[in-house]
Amino acid sequence: MVRYADPGAVEWVESGGGPLIAIPEVVLPFWSGADGDDLSSDYDRACEVDGSIGLVPVGDSRALVLGDEPASTSYLPEHATFVRWCAAASEADVLSGVPAALASAAWQPEVRWKVPGAVVLFDAAWPGPASARTGHLRVPLAPGAYAVRAAYVEPGPETWLGLVQLRRLAD
Repeated sequence: MVRYADPGAVEWVESGGGPLIAIPEVVLPFWSGADGDDLSSDYDRACEVDGSIGLVPVGDSRALVLGDEPASTSYLPEHATFVRWCAAASEADVLSGVPAALASAAWQPEVRWKVPGAVVLFDAAWPGPASARTGHLRVPLAPGAYAVRAAYVEPGPETWLGLVQLRRLAD
């Protein structure tokens, strides 16, 4: 698997080809990934998400699926945004393009995501308990509801980004 920024300014999570998923930390044990005895695994459910984002149930919560393409992804807390590296010559190009991308984004419809606290971003094919043994990123979110929106933006001629922005909603 190619690592684009090794080491870099931020930590990037990679996928083996399928979607990435952000699961509330407290329900990680309930995510079976591509494993399972059912006709449809948790990974299959994540792959069924149509578009850039979607929600799937996990335990008594829901996980955020980052669909569309398996781009390297990081979370930038200063922008409350998952940034997806679709194309760019360097990590510096990705990070410097984020402000312009956020300002010019044509956002898709929002989804409402309620989380009990921190989430873990990793390849949806992995079982939740095994996520610590693979590329993953812990994102410390405050418990509560968030509006989540996505956009695909080209802030430069050779820089293409996917954005998934979280906005905390009043309780």
